[in-house]
Amino acid sequence: MRLNRNLSLLLLLCIGFTINLAAQQTDTTKPVSVDPELEAIMNSRVPKEYNIAGITVSGSKTFDSALLVSITGIAVGDKVYLPGGDLFSKAIAAIWKQQYFDDAAIYITRVDGKDIYIEISVTERSRLGNFFFKGIKKGEEDELKEKVGLTPNKVITENLRLTSIERIEKFYTEKGFRQVSVAISETKNAVNPNFLDLTFNITKGRKVKIEEVFISGNEVVSDLKLKKQLKGTKEKLRLTLHPEGEKPVYGGKDSVTFKQFMKDWGFMSLSKVRDYVDPWFRLKFSAAKFNQNKYVEDKEKLLNYYNSLGYRDATIEKDTTYYNSKGNLIVELKVDEGRQYYFGNITWRGNTKYTDSTLSNILGIQRGDIYNLETLNTKLGKQMSQEGGDISGLYMDDGYLFFRVEPIETKVYNDTIDYEIRLSEGPQATIRTVNITGNDKTKDYVIRRELRTVPGEKFSRSDMIRSIRELSALNYFNPEKINPNPVPNPDDGTVDINYSLEEKSSDQLELSAGWGGYIGLTGTLGITFNNFSTKNILKKDSWKPLPSGDGQRLSLRIQSNGPSFSSQNFSFSEPWLGGKKRNNLTLSLFRTKLANAFDPLTGMPLRQRANDQYLSTFGATVSLGKQLKWPDDFFNLIFSINYTKYKLKEYQLFPEIKNGNSNNVNLRIQLIRSSVDQPTFPRSGSTFSLTGTFTPPWSLFRDVSKYTDPAEKYRLVEYHKWRMNYEWFIPIGKPAGSEKNRQFVLKAAAKFGFLGRYNKNMDLSPFERFQVGDAGMQNNFGIIGFDIIAHRGYPVYDNSNPRVNNSNQTSANQFFTIFNKYSMELRYPLSTNPSSTIFGLAFFEAANGWYNVKDYNPFKLRRSAGLGMRFFLPMFGLLGFDYGVGFDRTYPGARFRDLTRFTFMLGYEPE
Repeated sequence: MRLNRNLSLLLLLCIGFTINLAAQQTDTTKPVSVDPELEAIMNSRVPKEYNIAGITVSGSKTFDSALLVSITGIAVGDKVYLPGGDLFSKAIAAIWKQQYFDDAAIYITRVDGKDIYIEISVTERSRLGNFFFKGIKKGEEDELKEKVGLTPNKVITENLRLTSIERIEKFYTEKGFRQVSVAISETKNAVNPNFLDLTFNITKGRKVKIEEVFISGNEVVSDLKLKKQLKGTKEKLRLTLHPEGEKPVYGGKDSVTFKQFMKDWGFMSLSKVRDYVDPWFRLKFSAAKFNQNKYVEDKEKLLNYYNSLGYRDATIEKDTTYYNSKGNLIVELKVDEGRQYYFGNITWRGNTKYTDSTLSNILGIQRGDIYNLETLNTKLGKQMSQEGGDISGLYMDDGYLFFRVEPIETKVYNDTIDYEIRLSEGPQATIRTVNITGNDKTKDYVIRRELRTVPGEKFSRSDMIRSIRELSALNYFNPEKINPNPVPNPDDGTVDINYSLEEKSSDQLELSAGWGGYIGLTGTLGITFNNFSTKNILKKDSWKPLPSGDGQRLSLRIQSNGPSFSSQNFSFSEPWLGGKKRNNLTLSLFRTKLANAFDPLTGMPLRQRANDQYLSTFGATVSLGKQLKWPDDFFNLIFSINYTKYKLKEYQLFPEIKNGNSNNVNLRIQLIRSSVDQPTFPRSGSTFSLTGTFTPPWSLFRDVSKYTDPAEKYRLVEYHKWRMNYEWFIPIGKPAGSEKNRQFVLKAAAKFGFLGRYNKNMDLSPFERFQVGDAGMQNNFGIIGFDIIAHRGYPVYDNSNPRVNNSNQTSANQFFTIFNKYSMELRYPLSTNPSSTIFGLAFFEAANGWYNVKDYNPFKLRRSAGLGMRFFLPMFGLLGFDYGVGFDRTYPGARFRDLTRFTFMLGYEPE
């Protein structure tokens, strides 16, 4: 190798070999003659100054010569002292710093008086051609290619090799392979010999699982509770008749004998039962992988749990991990619990706006309460929460943006800690400007009218949180990316609020088509524009592809199933009629036709028969909704006038009605309160609605007793109808890891419906009743005003059969005048991405329907439970399915599959 960082040795090499090799080409027997001038440079005891008169470069195949010279920092005309100067050594160091070369040297090739000529000689490092993985599966190769971060043409360095190995080992370690080994083999690239191909030979070894987690030193808190805090360090499933009996390194607790277990009534405590059977049986659903990073986090969580119980001195004295005889991992921790502490006296300093007693009531911590620093910080507002109710929120909701609070320990005696809460109230801040970014489609004024933070008003944290909710409810923006950023201006006591948004698609498309032979063309075409703009319809430049951005809603839907069914729907909504207040105007029209088009003899559809036997409806609705200020501004009051005309021609809808027209004119009044945080996947809040629908009391103006024809009696439909819905959304537990939205959500709902009459001598209306069961996909009776109440695990049912008829045949018994429904769902989000919101759920439901008030029994319900999935896709709306078991469908000889039902949802969630 020619590389040498010692300049003297380089010059000797130049003198001995470089200069005269050309002159002495093959005659190796003659002594090598040395240029006397080069020899003089080396033998000189006093450094002399030389001028660099020329520079050449050799060995560079990839880099431009001028670029390489510029890297060295040497230029023609530079002065150098020889021997002893450091110009050349610095130049070589600069070349090495690039990490692109295996060898670098500088040679003096000629001396001409005070001028010298030099050659920069380099040997480039090999570059990466291709890279391969051996010993693993194809799917793992695809993942590793992204993790390793290698790309062709990279310079191969030792650091690149080590980094690649570390990344591969980390990849498999996180999957539970803790004995992985990686070896690299290098071969010349077949296309370019200056390139190398790297092959990573991977030996994964066996996957290591956590066999046991031993905790010692804990006297107050049980092992079971401490292990629950180790969210990322879980033991594996165990089922054995011969427990291993591993002995902990740090000493363990004596096992409880069966006699002692029974004597202590251990079978009455679930935790004691689990501890006792743990050596033989352990039910775990976790992967039991060991992740070093999660293990470090879990140790911190364990100490935080102790701190929440008042043991603020708790420590982990030591911990270790090792392998047992089976090759699985044993994790041991020894804790020192310390003593339990309590809150003592809490005093306030710096508060002028609120009294000590007011602040103490909001804080809610009394002398003698168990010490918990997290609770203290939360109540003070040092740890922000949307729920509010903290000291910081109290001040910030009144404009005190510059408010600061700091808890100071003033005294620690025995097991009691006194605190002094020091406040810095600062001035009230006024909102100066509100800036909006990220809205590429939605107009600024549509966003600003939803904001509670208005320039010129006092800053309020609750108003800012409410603004986030209102923007989420629009469903135009990714709720995870709505980020208000207040920027205080202490000099003038103002604040600028910058809202950063990310648009998402909220329009929906429904498209299906087919050809059914005798049936003909079938299909559905539906499109909903949720951010439409009517005022830009005539502006050619606004069609991209449609005029949008003004927050209006336009929906069109056409459906056909050949001659047997057709439907057309149109609706338009303006959420801010007049532009100043939240007055929602909605106009809608619809027309449907349901025909008995099939010949009973041949089973073939006949278009003429479809025109002879059918039920058709036509309807129109005008509604106006208004936001209320009392009891709070979550309430909305909606008035709507509805007209529906039902036309029957030789269609046996009800036993007594086969032909005729019925007209339904009604006024609907709806009171709604909704405080959910977002519409697609609510995590908190509730929704309440109370609805009353009233037709004119026609029987007061005409004598219905003289009408013998039922069709004439129901020519004017008469009823009053009541609905009540209540839904709660409750987040359960803390969010998992860094995914703040990955937590369980409990949805609880209660629903009630009642259909009444004005005249006791008048039969209850055959229209507007309730149909209970199934999921609404195959229930056609919604077209005559029936409310379709889904009940998962059951087909459409009637009260005459507790097990419910399983055929598709309908009967009058299916149409109730009263119903109750209660449901609970435990939801977990799998994806909160706005392009595909996905969550799984487990549900329990109980419902029933009755025909009259005498039979009504709210405790006589049909129960079901099951699992389901929901997929919200912006262009298609809801896709979902449930698999439920109807508990009250049992009968002698029934099989499990006879009690189950699979239901499918498309476009909307049934009630």
